[in-house]
Amino acid sequence: MNNKRGQRGFTLIEIMVVVVIIGVLGALVVPQFMNRPDQAKVTAARSDLQALATALEMYRLDNFAYPTTQQGLQALVKRPSDPPLPRNWSAQGYLRSLPRDPWGNVYQYLNPGQRATVPYDLYSLGADGVPGGEALAADIGNWDE
Repeated sequence: MNNKRGQRGFTLIEIMVVVVIIGVLGALVVPQFMNRPDQAKVTAARSDLQALATALEMYRLDNFAYPTTQQGLQALVKRPSDPPLPRNWSAQGYLRSLPRDPWGNVYQYLNPGQRATVPYDLYSLGADGVPGGEALAADIGNWDE
């Protein structure tokens, strides 16, 4: 019989992160050749938002609630110390690190949300880095899905 003690597989999170990274790279590289770098950044932001939403859902499944606005997305990387404390926080965390949007800004998180159909708002402030805006400067959020 084979010794299975030394074997180790990939977790679902690791596989999903690789798929998202490949998608983000494809979204950034392919349009560069097509002279559409601005659209590539919007697509990359949407891919990041989907990966963050997946991590938030895994957090909710383990802890029976989404992180609060005060705990923020950092709760996906480091165990929150602010109440309510998560009961079953994964020792590996839900993300290795928090991504920044394609314009170098942090992603925004509000719970409870005001615009999305899920209980939280997750969004990028777009190219201009301020709320609101139009075209490339428009906010990109989970309410756009």
